[in-house]
Amino acid sequence: MNAPLPKSDLAATSATLHLFALFHLNLAFSSIEEEQRDDVIARCYWPLLRLAETHGPIGIEATGFTLEEIARRDPDWIGRARALIGCGKIELIGSGYAQTIGPLLPWRVTEANLAIGQEIYEHLFGIRPQLALVNEQAYSAGLVELYRDAGYRAILADWDNAAAHHPEWPVETRYRPQTALGADGGHIGLLWTNTVAFQKLQRLAHGDIGLDEYAVYVRSHRNGRARTFCLYASDAEVFDFRPGRYRTEEQLGGTSEWTRIAQALEVAATEPGCRLIAPSEALGFSDHSARPLSLESAACPVPVKKQRKYNLSRWAVTGRDDIAINAACERIYRGLVERNAGADNWKELCYLWASDFRTHITDRRWAAYVAQLKAAEEKWTRPHAQVQGASAGAEARQGRHIELKTRMLSARLDQRRGLAIESLKFAGHAKAAIGGLPHGHFDDIALQADWYTGDCVFEAPGEPKITDLEWCDACQWQDAGGDIWLRAHVETPKGPIEKTLRFSATMPQVDFDIVFHWEDWGRGSLRLGHVTLLPEAFDWERLKLATHNGGRTVERFALAGQNVEHGAPVSFLVSASHGIGMTEGWAELGDGRTNIRVSVDRAVAPMLGLLTHRRIGGSLFCQLMLSAMELDETRKPFVYQQSPRRFRFSIAAA
Repeated sequence: MNAPLPKSDLAATSATLHLFALFHLNLAFSSIEEEQRDDVIARCYWPLLRLAETHGPIGIEATGFTLEEIARRDPDWIGRARALIGCGKIELIGSGYAQTIGPLLPWRVTEANLAIGQEIYEHLFGIRPQLALVNEQAYSAGLVELYRDAGYRAILADWDNAAAHHPEWPVETRYRPQTALGADGGHIGLLWTNTVAFQKLQRLAHGDIGLDEYAVYVRSHRNGRARTFCLYASDAEVFDFRPGRYRTEEQLGGTSEWTRIAQALEVAATEPGCRLIAPSEALGFSDHSARPLSLESAACPVPVKKQRKYNLSRWAVTGRDDIAINAACERIYRGLVERNAGADNWKELCYLWASDFRTHITDRRWAAYVAQLKAAEEKWTRPHAQVQGASAGAEARQGRHIELKTRMLSARLDQRRGLAIESLKFAGHAKAAIGGLPHGHFDDIALQADWYTGDCVFEAPGEPKITDLEWCDACQWQDAGGDIWLRAHVETPKGPIEKTLRFSATMPQVDFDIVFHWEDWGRGSLRLGHVTLLPEAFDWERLKLATHNGGRTVERFALAGQNVEHGAPVSFLVSASHGIGMTEGWAELGDGRTNIRVSVDRAVAPMLGLLTHRRIGGSLFCQLMLSAMELDETRKPFVYQQSPRRFRFSIAAA
């Protein structure tokens, strides 16, 4: 493995474009059947070693699962790769045991995933890599600490999506290694990957463009300064092999695509003013005077790779039944923690939480996955307590509005709107902080509707919107502790919704338990909660969002002056743009004086947080939605378990 250039050599390359490439290996690739894995090793992974031998140094990034699977099927590949690593033709780049989405997982799972991966790298190759590719390049500030503690000195993350939300960054930022600022105040080295660049190499390999056009593209990134540029940081399995995911996949031709890649690397290495280097060597060109960067923002809290359709909802609430299998993984996780489980059990959980089971997984692999997940659930989880039933003293409420009060809160609800909350005031707050905003409150026509808190909305392309904003007859009772309970039954075209709300007498909190008795879930978005801030209760200039996106440390986002639309659709096919993972089960909105915490029971349904924050004229619209389902091209409705769908969350003063 090449060491960073000394300062004297850096001076001699002050006008050079330093190019590097890495290839991602993943035998758990969603649309590859298990019996195809030997073919992938032969058609993709062996040619990659030959490419490294003749045109290295290049980077190879692989999960521990992939490497163990290769070792089981073709140990000679491991031996050859180890030799090429030893002579500097290959740089091993870390991933983890499985390709998991860190900003959606409790931090202990990512910690285990990275640690198990490092152990496998050391066992098979005798080294622990110091450079890691963030899985699916789904980055959050909370992950920095975890990668650093796992022994990594730098990570690779996507330039395009992070930079799109940071117009203040100078142009040269994309061509120099940086440092990423973590939520804990620490930082880690950062190399950029590039979406267009890796697609260019794929197009060349597939015969869509020629070498001359590719050379012009590479040349366009020179400008007389020392620069670094990533030519490739994507899948190896798309060359000389077709996973069969897309109907538009190119057919294999007579010329090997690996031959075309070799030609491309030869062009890059021999182009005047260009030099092919190992990925970690690029770190030697860091501008040490540059300040660490915050890649995240309120508008884009978790930058992800490639096009905008790749956002956090893709692995959280789409797929076949992502929210149900994520909930099952959360239940297993809690069982492992409670019983102090051993490393092998954490290894299985990392596998079960891998991203590939949440996108284009094949029918056979889905069936096998469900069987394994259910077996792990049976071993590690315990039944959840059911919601308290109505007492003998429950009574039906008359009239449209319900007003109630406990020692810790007062609230007004609308039976005409499915028990939506019009206002909710917690003890210790000067005024009601959340509730509803009436029709016409905003001048913007896009917001000229009634806005509530606590309602449910399902939207599907080309179909009428389905909500629970319908008349319901609520039953009310008070338990021995003074808590006030409401229960209602709302009919919808898809089936009934049961809503149970508890207004606490001992803490400033309202608990929601919502059960959907729907047979057909179909394709669309389902959003709950709609926690709407009442603008007069907050100092808009001090308003912040706080949550965990996969890290130990809380991430905080200042909202003043920010337009945030996480739930805005990307296209007719993709219903959300961004989101927050809420990986420790909560998110807070507040100005330091008045703070609201929204908590989710992740073991029941780990919903994705979608924030909207806009200042319109003389008012503010700020709302946190909880997404239980979104639409994208991975959505292929199956159910993990046949049962009514339950969602539990709470709203409290923080």
